[in-house]
Amino acid sequence: MKLIKSALAVALGLSTSAAFANDTLTLEDLTKIQSVGQTAISPDGDAVAFTRSVPREIYVEKDGFNYSELYLTDAKGNERPFITGKVNISSLEYSADGKFVYFLAKFKEDKFKTLYRIPVNGGQWQKVIALKGTSISSYDLSPDNKHVAIIAKPAKPKTDKELAKLGFKAETYELGLTTAELMVVDLAVNEKPIALEGLGIDQYVSDVNWSSDAKKLLVKTQPSALIDDKYMKSTWHIFDLSSKKVVTSFATEGKLGAAEFSPNGKYVAILGAQDKHDPATGRLYLADAESGKIENWLPNFEGHISDFEWANKSNTLHFVAQIDTESFIATIKPGSNKYKTKLKRGKLIAGRLSISDSDKTVAFAGHSRKHPTEAFMLRGKKDIRVSDSNAWLNDKRLAKQETISFKAEDGTRLDGVFVYPLDYQEGTRYPLIMSVHGGPESHDKDGWVTNYSRPGQVAAARGYAVLYPNYRGSTGKGVDYSKLGQNDYAGEEFNDLVRFKQHLVDKGLVDTKRVGITGGSYGGYASAWAATKLTEHFATSVMFVGVTNQLSKFGTTDISNEMHLVHARSYPWDKWQWYLERSPIYWAGQSKTPLLIMHGKDDPRVHPAQSMELYRYMKVQGKDVRLIYYPGEGHGNKRMAAKYDYSLRLMRWMDNYLLNGKTEMPEYKIDHAANLKAKKEENK
Repeated sequence: MKLIKSALAVALGLSTSAAFANDTLTLEDLTKIQSVGQTAISPDGDAVAFTRSVPREIYVEKDGFNYSELYLTDAKGNERPFITGKVNISSLEYSADGKFVYFLAKFKEDKFKTLYRIPVNGGQWQKVIALKGTSISSYDLSPDNKHVAIIAKPAKPKTDKELAKLGFKAETYELGLTTAELMVVDLAVNEKPIALEGLGIDQYVSDVNWSSDAKKLLVKTQPSALIDDKYMKSTWHIFDLSSKKVVTSFATEGKLGAAEFSPNGKYVAILGAQDKHDPATGRLYLADAESGKIENWLPNFEGHISDFEWANKSNTLHFVAQIDTESFIATIKPGSNKYKTKLKRGKLIAGRLSISDSDKTVAFAGHSRKHPTEAFMLRGKKDIRVSDSNAWLNDKRLAKQETISFKAEDGTRLDGVFVYPLDYQEGTRYPLIMSVHGGPESHDKDGWVTNYSRPGQVAAARGYAVLYPNYRGSTGKGVDYSKLGQNDYAGEEFNDLVRFKQHLVDKGLVDTKRVGITGGSYGGYASAWAATKLTEHFATSVMFVGVTNQLSKFGTTDISNEMHLVHARSYPWDKWQWYLERSPIYWAGQSKTPLLIMHGKDDPRVHPAQSMELYRYMKVQGKDVRLIYYPGEGHGNKRMAAKYDYSLRLMRWMDNYLLNGKTEMPEYKIDHAANLKAKKEENK
């Protein structure tokens, strides 16, 4: 291990061994962090099935996504590995009798993603449904386990491959997209899946849920496979299986999330937006299944609902609410808008609920300041952690972390998550890394805040303070707050970043001349804006998959309709000059902030040309700027090698200007060859 750490120190240009102390979190440690994905409670409430995301080993394993393994655990946290190794398990569901866990996977012998099940008492997994020529994208077991609803894309005609070999590869942009079909399979006879016709809508099917009596389906559709249609034009319907007709459609507008029947079938809970200009799906609706009448169940709720699940024995809904930087779990009944808290605020950042048949046990995934996402059980008001994915973290010292809150001069309340430097000494001013979330319909929560692109505890261990600011327009404070940045690109929302900085300087925590900023997507936009328009406030910046030209962004993204409705509230041709002046390229000439730009080369959301534009505008004018592209990556890096490379470059850039006080850009190369050699020596 000493060899690899030494090589990494050389690559990063570090001279102090303290940066790699055994009891602090390092960049190499980030490549080993595992986390719980989905959780599913057994019908009796005594066990939880969960998936665990396992990173590939850097410099050893072939490049690719994290593995996803299957585990079972009991209320005492006794984990049992069921399917581990180089696998990708997803979409867990227990059988009604609790004897099997169903899941989707594509094993070596499979050409496409297939529905499997595995006995909980031991034994090999069993193939349930494999479609010919296509993958199963999602499924839902009927409550009686007699049928399964499947969503899958139709198999491509054999002639497509033949024609492609002959050179006929022309693509008509956004036309001819593959649809997704809804099918139902009788598990007793395991007959060929029957595509459900009679939806009355020639649309793309994106989600499905059964009613408790297995006679109806909730079906979510959208006009096409386009992500913009998914965001802004989805609709939930009730499909009657006997008549094969849509009997109810729910009139909603704007973004739309999950939906689920109540146990008695009278109601449907729906997660959606308040209106077409609401940027997030944080409103909880209660709909009448027969009439389709729908009402806001928690009107004026000053937070955002992120997940829900009906109880099985009573018409009680469990839900997760995100409010400010915290979350809680509560229950609510139809006919009332008063809820009862089951897991109080400040304990965990919770999500992904699953409820036992008796309703006495709730499984969920949760993370905290001390650990990444793990599996939990909630019995009454007692939460029990039942997984331990990173036992080695217990030997690491973590810096103090807390929520900070203050009011801007116009009265707007701002909050964020602040990580103190490890071994913080009162009265000392520290360099600050401001890590800005994307969206902007998102917010940072006071839980585990450290990953490959957001330095958190790793930076704190190196002597930085780290701030995650929830600027106006963030979620977690109700719809009105989340709309504060609309029709004001890079206006007061990004002026808030200067307010956050000044707040920490005024408190004596931060050195005003050593403040760096980073972020991805809309946070990348903020980082580019900070390096150009707000250059006097930031000593250095690292921009990731960020917006630099609002005029060309509109014409090159896959969410232009969403941009118009929930962000800009106008079109570029309505005010060309305004869009230009809200673009970092417009201010590139005045920049004094060294800027590192990184971008996935296959990004469909923010085109890689956005990074090229700002790079070229700054480069031609003699500014300190560097551009790194990641081939095969999209809107955020997914593969471990790209993540690790990103982390190394991010921290080297910050260290160069904020810790080491240099004025020249650092070396552009990362010595991966030395690290590879060291890893081979270590593994001999």
